Amino acid sequence: MTLRKANSIEKALEIMLKFQDIKPSWGIRELSTSLGFSPATVQRILQVLKSYEFVRQDPLTRQYFVGNIFYRFLENLNRSNNLSRIGRKFMEDVAVTTLETVHLNIIQGKTRICVDNIESPKELKAGMPIGNQSPLYAGASAKCLLAFCEEAFKTDYLKTTSLEPITDNTIIQPDKLNRELKKIKKQGYALSLGERTPGLGSLSAPVFNYKGRILASLSLAIPEIRFIQEDHLSNCIHILTGAAKSFSKAMGLSADKF
Repeated sequence: MTLRKANSIEKALEIMLKFQDIKPSWGIRELSTSLGFSPATVQRILQVLKSYEFVRQDPLTRQYFVGNIFYRFLENLNRSNNLSRIGRKFMEDVAVTTLETVHLNIIQGKTRICVDNIESPKELKAGMPIGNQSPLYAGASAKCLLAFCEEAFKTDYLKTTSLEPITDNTIIQPDKLNRELKKIKKQGYALSLGERTPGLGSLSAPVFNYKGRILASLSLAIPEIRFIQEDHLSNCIHILTGAAKSFSKAMGLSADKF
């Protein structure tokens, strides 16, 4: 059986999909090796993408990055995303009452991606930009999504994913991660400290649809100095889990399913 060769449009899309948070920049030969395209093909496609501002190139390193044109799509994407539109009120309530950075996350493929955020007004704050990605085993927002997703997906993910350390606090032992996921599901929220970024704590609660299936994780990013304050963390847990339940109700989940 002969495999169909990708056409130019498909190759261009495959090139764009390589620019992920875990590897935001690429050189021509790197992309060529990774995708199995000839360097000439990669260079030609990148030049076209560059002319339309889909990619940009550092004049010193010659590395390519995602282009500024994508900023034009963000407002429209958020406006058309029903989850973000409905969730905005709950995010604003959490932001006002905790004064911490609030972010909304979903599963995309086998990664966690931030689809909306509200930054803390405090001078010392934790950031979580829209589009930020992480593997599903690292950080509270990611672990929350994984803990509450369907068992078949979770089992497949744990079997096929290599748990690579991002920091010294990243959980990379499958048995330990499994215990952590069970704990998250039992208590109804996830916590992490320094699993993706040293000095950054995170708190996350699940948002469900009307069938009780995980839709998103509503999360707080908190500097370690405030994360380790027990009263503040306890208050944040109370506020966030309450908002996540109200958000789930707004998405159609009946009260008897909590």
